[in-house]
Amino acid sequence: MVDAHQTFVIVGGGLAGAKAAETLRSEGFTGRVILVGDERDHPYERPPLSKGYLLGKEERDSVFVHEPGWYARADVELHLGQPVVAVDRAARSVRLGDGAVIHYDKLLLATGAEPRRLDVPGTDLAGVHHLRRLAHADRLRQVLTALGRDNGHLVIAGAGWIGLEIAAAAREYGAEVTVVEREATPLHAVLGPEVGQMFADLHAEHGVRFHFGASLTEIVGQDGMVLAARTDDGEEHPAHDVLAAIGAAPRTALAEAAGLALVDRADGGGIAVDASFRTSDPDIFAAGDVAATEHPLFGRRLRVEHWANALNGGPAAARAMLGQEVGYDRVPYFFSDQYDVGLEYSGWAPPGSYDQVVVRGDTGKREFIAFWLREGRVLAGMNVNVWDVTEHIQQLIQSGATPDQNALADPGTPLASLIA
Repeated sequence: MVDAHQTFVIVGGGLAGAKAAETLRSEGFTGRVILVGDERDHPYERPPLSKGYLLGKEERDSVFVHEPGWYARADVELHLGQPVVAVDRAARSVRLGDGAVIHYDKLLLATGAEPRRLDVPGTDLAGVHHLRRLAHADRLRQVLTALGRDNGHLVIAGAGWIGLEIAAAAREYGAEVTVVEREATPLHAVLGPEVGQMFADLHAEHGVRFHFGASLTEIVGQDGMVLAARTDDGEEHPAHDVLAAIGAAPRTALAEAAGLALVDRADGGGIAVDASFRTSDPDIFAAGDVAATEHPLFGRRLRVEHWANALNGGPAAARAMLGQEVGYDRVPYFFSDQYDVGLEYSGWAPPGSYDQVVVRGDTGKREFIAFWLREGRVLAGMNVNVWDVTEHIQQLIQSGATPDQNALADPGTPLASLIA
């Protein structure tokens, strides 16, 4: 049982942390709820940073999880712009950067992830950027506006989701864009080469230049400004700005220093948690991008860096903190918008995990659903400009069905009829 004298501390001012605080109150917790975030902005959602807000189609206030007055009304104590620098498990307390110590009865680590940095000469130049935080998006909007106005060049290192979404935004602003990617196709680690080529064609049609099979080795500058980007195959690309979009690393330093169990980086990294988001310490939980959660459907721990995981995982962790039975088995989900292409992806099927890709629909028109299968079982599905099918795709994955492949590829066969 949880009583009014208990204090629950949430470390992390993102979507997972904010939704956890909201859930604690909606579930009737009357103790202290303290949310600590190292950014000065109120908790916000990250997808708009590379989509609507970056494009100038959404207002800045639209990114926030709650309007600022909600926290006082919900009696959630905020410590913004203040990092947690240490967790003392024996004393059940956290220490903030200003030296303040806060006791906890239950602790939620929702520290998220941070962009991986380019380890090449020239990264200290003013025109080298990352996108993870709202302040990054504020700056990048100004950069893209200037590049579009002046016909400037942006070089993007990495052809993952963030890299491609920013490439699309930059082209809409009118900037020249070159994407450098060490794999042979975009999104190789997520989609494999079969579907990744479609994104190469899509962006090429909109004027994006790709340089595959290469990595940046140097950013050339003068007087603090970027002039060009060099790759390991000897090429040099003109650039006024460079964006590093080479992935994100879970922010596990607090957990590691506290002696919590972690997952090896080769297996995705993160704080190891069970299906109820509990860490190796029964009073400490973790959720969002930093958590590697035991997933019953896939039989392994998954660390998912997507909006839906924070949206649903934060509340599930909060309920577990309250002592409720929680078994998190949601199918991983994310969405992306690039030019006139919208898509939703459900499941988990990295290269090597599947043995077949089945497509229903017209890839030429970019109106299709792709399915990744192993031994006939659907591991993942991505609907591209085809809507209202996510629920059925997720049911196919959850059911463990092995549908007839001709029926799976046939747009005339209702997906609902294939669910076991």
